[in-house]
Amino acid sequence: MASEKVLEAKKAKVEQLTELIKASVSGVLVDYKGITVEEDTKLRKELREAGVNYFVEKNTMLARAFKNCGMEGFDEVLNGTTAIALSNDDQTAPARVLGKFAEACGDAKFNLKAGYVEGEIYDQAGVTALSKIPSKDVLLAQLVGSLQGPLQKLAATVQAIVDKENGGEAA
Repeated sequence: MASEKVLEAKKAKVEQLTELIKASVSGVLVDYKGITVEEDTKLRKELREAGVNYFVEKNTMLARAFKNCGMEGFDEVLNGTTAIALSNDDQTAPARVLGKFAEACGDAKFNLKAGYVEGEIYDQAGVTALSKIPSKDVLLAQLVGSLQGPLQKLAATVQAIVDKENGGEAA
């Protein structure tokens, strides 16, 4: 009887994880062994501020949840200590925050394992590359900035033509 309750609880947990993963646009798996409580608290605060859900989960539960979502390929990295970071709206936020933290900690304490963005699975190198991509807001600001220069030049040129024509009529 007790084992049936445990089995039902595990099934419910896998279903809950499956729903969280399906609702997310991106996720990153990390190996967190060796970080201090203070470092973990700081990391969790940073992830919360970025709108990322971060938690530790058993590898077998994650493997079943990924399988339910149709995402195969995480079996090799689901060993040892594993935490997962999920974002429902920013494709690069988990990788960006965790990548920055991993660089600060070093390889001995904190490692990116793998991740996904909208169903596309990335290995450690792919997640590291994702972590270097700026946020959507920064990219939009860069785009506006790059468009602003030529528009300012065009406006100045048009204004110079108008000033020249107005100056010519007055003389």
